[in-house]
Amino acid sequence: MLLSISKLGVNAVSIGLSITEEIGVFVRRVRGGEIAVRMRTRHHLRWRSCMPTTELIVKTLCGIFLLCGILTSACSIDPRSQLEYGNDHFAKVRRDMVVKQLAGRDIVDESVLRVMAEIPRHLFVGEKWQEFAYADHPLPIGEGQTISQPYIVAFMTQALILEGGEKVLEVGTGSGYQAAVLGALVEEVYTIEIVPLLAQRSAALLEGLDYGNIRVREGDGYLGWPEAAPFDAVMVTAAPDHVPEPLVEQLNLGGRLVLPVGDDSQKLLRLTRTEGGVKIDTLLPVRFVPMTGQALEQDQSQR
Repeated sequence: MLLSISKLGVNAVSIGLSITEEIGVFVRRVRGGEIAVRMRTRHHLRWRSCMPTTELIVKTLCGIFLLCGILTSACSIDPRSQLEYGNDHFAKVRRDMVVKQLAGRDIVDESVLRVMAEIPRHLFVGEKWQEFAYADHPLPIGEGQTISQPYIVAFMTQALILEGGEKVLEVGTGSGYQAAVLGALVEEVYTIEIVPLLAQRSAALLEGLDYGNIRVREGDGYLGWPEAAPFDAVMVTAAPDHVPEPLVEQLNLGGRLVLPVGDDSQKLLRLTRTEGGVKIDTLLPVRFVPMTGQALEQDQSQR
């Protein structure tokens, strides 16, 4: 929709320029006598005597039309579309990713498919990795961390069973891409990153992309975000060797927690808080970077 409006603005500019040029040609022809010579002398003189006023009016109107076109074009582009949607190469690669890697497997949530077809994933990786941003594998983002492959991002998002009005906690902001996907789907996102550089970089990027509903915090996500709890859904994007109890406690009744658990052998779990306790579903085998901070300290203390 934004792209269509932008094209209208660009067309308006083009039309304004064309009309101005044509008027200029017409005026020069009149002044040169090509048209006026066919008129009788007295009409010709009358025409030429009012020519400066007529030209001024015509050019003023064309200038206004041109200015409106420029304003329409500029105002209709938000930061996300300006950064990405005009890039035909990445747009095509992203569409292929959605069709082949997501819909071609078992991603059936139309909302998830839609937002992942729109969000410029390549902006969330370093410049040298951008050509590989939509490939079917994770990529390094620095500080020993990675951005998950597109399928895992889609699968975990779909596993949260989101409807659109939720408040969601993410533990492990990383590149910020998963937070952006969640932010495009729900009402509020709270995301925590333990690595200072990644937290700062992701916060700046998400703000630049105008995700006003995402709050980024630097810190250890093992204890969650108590002052913002309870949450309708929680996602953890690094693997502890056990389920952090504080994250379960911060779930609303009916809330879902999706996270990888394990050391060498990891499984993606979904925990649902019910009146009778916690229901656990094992979803699929995965491989994530280990969860650091308090989760790692507890793991080491138990060995």
